[in-house]
Amino acid sequence: MLTLFAATFPEAPSSALFNWQGTPLIIGSCLLVLFIASRTIKYPQVGARMPLPFSKSLFNNISVAGFLASMSFGHVIGFLLTLAIANTGLK
Repeated sequence: MLTLFAATFPEAPSSALFNWQGTPLIIGSCLLVLFIASRTIKYPQVGARMPLPFSKSLFNNISVAGFLASMSFGHVIGFLLTLAIANTGLK
């Protein structure tokens, strides 16, 4: 198994393991998904409410479950967007 791994990756990746370039994309996609989800979920107020001061007016008083689902999906979208931009060479 180890020789198969060594044959697959003969050199270590030259890029850093983490950089901050994709962070604004992930934050923006999370907020966009949260904004859209708070208006499209059929019953956004069912369950425990998020204790955020701006959630009532801006995010339609979304529940904790809706918030967590929105953040999870926003991270997936942001990660894919970051990968797509990195593969095109724009960043």
